[in-house]
Amino acid sequence: MTGMPDAPAASEASRPPRRTAPPAWVVVALACAGQFLVVLDVSVVNTALPSMRTGLGLSEQGLQWVVNAYAIAFAGFMLLGGRAGDLYGRKRMFLVGLGLFTLASLGGGLAQDDWQLLLARAVQGLGAAVLAPATLTIVTSAVPEGAARARAIATWTAVGAAGGALGGLVGGLLVEGLTWRWVLLINVPVGAVVLFAAARYLAESRAGDGRRLDLPGAVLVTAGLATLAYGISQTEAEGWTATATLVPLAAGLAMIGLFLAVEARTTAPLMPLGLLARRPVSSANVSMFLCGSAMFCMWFFMTLYAQNVLGYTPLEAGLALVPSSLAVIVGSKLAPRLMRRLGARGLAALGNLVAVAGFAWQSLMTVDGSYLTAIMFPGILMMLGAGLAATPLAALATSGAPPQEAGLVSGLVNTSRVMGGSLGLAVMSTIAAARTESSSAGGTAHALTEGYALVFRTGAWVLLAGTVLMLVWLPRKAAAEVPAEVLAEAAADVPAK
Repeated sequence: MTGMPDAPAASEASRPPRRTAPPAWVVVALACAGQFLVVLDVSVVNTALPSMRTGLGLSEQGLQWVVNAYAIAFAGFMLLGGRAGDLYGRKRMFLVGLGLFTLASLGGGLAQDDWQLLLARAVQGLGAAVLAPATLTIVTSAVPEGAARARAIATWTAVGAAGGALGGLVGGLLVEGLTWRWVLLINVPVGAVVLFAAARYLAESRAGDGRRLDLPGAVLVTAGLATLAYGISQTEAEGWTATATLVPLAAGLAMIGLFLAVEARTTAPLMPLGLLARRPVSSANVSMFLCGSAMFCMWFFMTLYAQNVLGYTPLEAGLALVPSSLAVIVGSKLAPRLMRRLGARGLAALGNLVAVAGFAWQSLMTVDGSYLTAIMFPGILMMLGAGLAATPLAALATSGAPPQEAGLVSGLVNTSRVMGGSLGLAVMSTIAAARTESSSAGGTAHALTEGYALVFRTGAWVLLAGTVLMLVWLPRKAAAEVPAEVLAEAAADVPAK
């Protein structure tokens, strides 16, 4: 009997000690590492595109799908990824998304045929769509409100912007020092380390409310936009009236229509259609779609121009685009201050006009252009304008929604921007190829330059039309204060990274 009181103490002593919560900086660092990988892979492949074409025999159409396969899957499943994190846990979705992303990077780096590379890029985009929404939520959950959270969000924003800015340089270094395959393979060891650390140190959190995932909606909108982009890309070889073009165009539009019908009937829609009835939401998303359709193409065609016409190596092309990449960061950091003086609509229009000047300048490119006037200065104007316009558009969109929907509307803005970029790239690639083929200079550098120049001239007109739309349709100012998290997302996910 005398030993019985000691039993609980013995049992307690045999239990493993409770794991203490990791320091907040560890959690923030892990989330930032995930965000860095996601954003980096939007731009890192650009400098590797010519080498990929040579290594796998990719066509011009296949080349654009190396970029589009990632972007379309990323944008199409981004809203679903965010909702999955709410329901099933942010840590779990972080691990699932990063695991998919890492395995797909391995598959793409080892690809032996073009279809294997494109499939890997699509799975990478799916993994990124699951991973990216969880990173910001993990940061805000780990750090209490106030100055500390503001600093953590600023760090997350800067790391995301750095991923976009360094993509061209990192890609150039890897292609020139190793091979194009390491543009993808480099993600494998980094992803494995982050996966191990995240599994050990991140705590689980969720905000489930019993709602289910709208998987049919996500599949329909992604498949519809991908099919539509494929149909547009077919015009390059088949023309607009060919069956090979009309069938995918019709199928894509049909799937998008079916998506809208599903969203109108489901109890937990991926995109509540009532949001689009609000003027700030609808006008800002259409504006962002137009901005993305022009600005997303900038990196793609600037890289091709630098390497195919000016004869830059992959590393030189990456270095050449660093100033314009940094201009994105400068513009996004200036935007909150300027928005207080000019208003959200005024700043968005100003940013677009700055970008228009850059696109118009770039359209004057020649086969023997100098770095300063053919790449650096016009590139800085284009990306400075992109940075200035992104934050006020996100602010206007979220001001038209109640607080509990701010995250959803922010995700919708990012989706509109990336989808606009994907479809815009398909259209612009067709325009460039048609002009090059019809040129009297044939397939020479002169013909390529004519095609690229027409793309930038077309982009300038698209952005100019977008500016007019902004001045007519956008509300004069945001209706309410925008959460810092939303502004951070806008700054970190500026178009065309």
